[in-house]
Amino acid sequence: MTRRVLVSDPLSARALEALRAAPGVTVDERLALAEADLLALVPEIDAWIVRGATKVTRRLIEAATRLRWVARAGAGLDNIDVAAARERGVQVLNVPGANAVAVAELVFGLLLGLLRKIPAADASVRRGEWDKSRFMGRELRGKTLGIVGLGKIGRAVAQRARGFEMTCVGHDPLIPDADVRAAGVEPLALDALLARADIVTLHVPLTPETKGMIGPAQLARMPRGGILVNAARGGLVDEAALLASLESGALSAAALDVFADEPPKASPLLSHPRVVLTPHIGAATAEAQEAVGEEIVKLLLKQMGTAPAGR
Repeated sequence: MTRRVLVSDPLSARALEALRAAPGVTVDERLALAEADLLALVPEIDAWIVRGATKVTRRLIEAATRLRWVARAGAGLDNIDVAAARERGVQVLNVPGANAVAVAELVFGLLLGLLRKIPAADASVRRGEWDKSRFMGRELRGKTLGIVGLGKIGRAVAQRARGFEMTCVGHDPLIPDADVRAAGVEPLALDALLARADIVTLHVPLTPETKGMIGPAQLARMPRGGILVNAARGGLVDEAALLASLESGALSAAALDVFADEPPKASPLLSHPRVVLTPHIGAATAEAQEAVGEEIVKLLLKQMGTAPAGR
């Protein structure tokens, strides 16, 4: 039996090569298609590989009468209507740990940018200035880092935080306290973490339960001068409440790689002097792209009962 796999977002060359080499698999790579174009393709596919750009909507799932697998080359599933997939018996696959190092490293890049005022200092030097007194910074050493979500990414953040001589506290109701401690992190309830951490970093998926989990009440529990980092999903944070906390001085700074609406065209956070922003690049390293592509292809082929050629 030949199975047709649609790839509608970019995959690494090695991942595509492995997919095309699998026996009984036909690969149809179609990138950056509108929903109307996808509607014409999906009735003929058995499996579908996406990343973050393609929106796998209920309408598309219902039109894909042969579809049995949707595979997300990455961690989050918020661009896939998981409920609709389950109703139709479609298995949803992802590889949440493949980009853990990339995201963890970005967290510290963002933090160093904030605490050492690197973006502003860079811009100043490029303007021909040499005003060192404007860029007095702070160190990560000795700070308490609150990690919300202790999956592979959260644990990778904790591992790197120890290298900066930070104290780590964490919250994850899905992971036993003993496992949290084994990662060098003190387990706490969310409210206790927020009250204690100098810096809070988020590493949980966007679900109905986590949407807006950091709002006015949660931000008010953070110590004055605290810092919030979000390199997970934009919908986790109430951005209006975050702006208010920054304006009042309750928070000293924030770093955001993700936003409720992407791109964030009209957000006042775009021009705030104490915010460092990046365009959802947490997993955007060459190494992570290779890893997520190869791992999702391997997982999909296993679920389809198809081994890569030569294995």
